Parts: sequence; C-alpha cells; structure tokens
Amino acid sequence: MELINLGGYPSIADQFLSEIRDLEKQSDRQRFRNNMNRLGEIMAYEISKKLKYQAQQVITPLATAQVSVLAEQPVLITVLRAGLPYFQGFLKYFDQADAGFIGAYRKEGETEIKINFDYLATPSLNDRTLILIDPMLATGKSFIRSVNELTRHGSPKHIHIASLITSPEGVRLLQANMKLPYTLWTFSVDEKLDSRYYIVPGLGDAGDLSYGEKL
Repeated sequence: MELINLGGYPSIADQFLSEIRDLEKQSDRQRFRNNMNRLGEIMAYEISKKLKYQAQQVITPLATAQVSVLAEQPVLITVLRAGLPYFQGFLKYFDQADAGFIGAYRKEGETEIKINFDYLATPSLNDRTLILIDPMLATGKSFIRSVNELTRHGSPKHIHIASLITSPEGVRLLQANMKLPYTLWTFSVDEKLDSRYYIVPGLGDAGDLSYGEKL
C-alpha cells in the first residue's frame, strides 16, 4: 500500500477543500459541487503521473513532434450518489475512459455497510488500472466490499483509491484487508471517526450537501 496525501503541501486544493468543509458555505450546493469537481480534476492530474505512457508522433502545421500519450485508459468507478460531482472532475481529464457505477449505503446507527448491487455496472477490469472514486473514506468497509464485488469482473493490475477526506480507521482497515496492489490518494487524513462513524472534522454527508437530504 502507498498512501499519498496531497494535502501535505500548500496548493489551491486547500482552498477548495476549506470551502466544502465550511458550514456557512455548504448551503450553496452549486459551489459545493463545483469544488468537488475541481478537486476531482486535481486528483486526476496527480494520479495521471503514475500511469504508463507511450511515445507518439503528431504532425503540427510546421513539423512533426514527438509527444507522450497514455498507453491505456484507466477504468473509472464511482460510488453513487455522493461520488458524482467528484467523479465528473476525473471524467474531464480521462475523457476516453470506460466508467462504471455502484450503489453503496449505510443504515444510520449501524456499523455495517451494505452495497446495493442492483446498481453495479462495470466494464471488464481484468489486467486494467482501476480508479475507485468516493469522496469519503470513513470505516473503509464500503471500499472493501466494492473491490471484492468488482473483482468478479476481472482482476485489476492496480487500484487507485481516490478519496477527498480519509479517516485513520479507514486507512488501517484497507491495510489489513486489501489483497490487490493499490495506492490510496487523499487530500486529508482527519482526526478520527465519531460514535456514528462519521469523519471528524470531516465535512458531513457529501451526498446530502450535493443534492439534498435523502428520505
């Protein structure tokens, strides 16, 4: 496992992250979604540095230039519904990538994470690079269950887990349970989980803040 914390040095990402955490600014849903989208773009760019490239020649109006292009497109998978604004930032950068979606939810007051596989849709993952996109890594159980189910559709050669905010407990669960090679990306490893298994200080419920409270 490799943990890459992009919040370890100052950048414009800190500004966007501070705004999605800010209680007073969270009431502006469009601003919240836009900042999630921006952070997705930044994360996609950073992850792109770890992918494989190949040389290619392109003809310009004046000559021929040799450039580097992706050797293959990653597969983007996001968790509904909270991951959608974040996912859109990735899709802007990997605009030719295959994509898939899974539904994940947690019953309030319980520690168990349940995955609604009626919403599972994924291309083949065999020997491909998978980017699993979810804004919050809290207990980590949804990530583990998602990976276990997704690998029924092929074994990825590497998984990049892209989380905005991460808990130490979630990091430890991944370390103990992930069998495939993976890299965990985040903008912040926060203090802890509270008694309801929400990340502290965190930001609240990203899905509710993006689209309104669910019934």
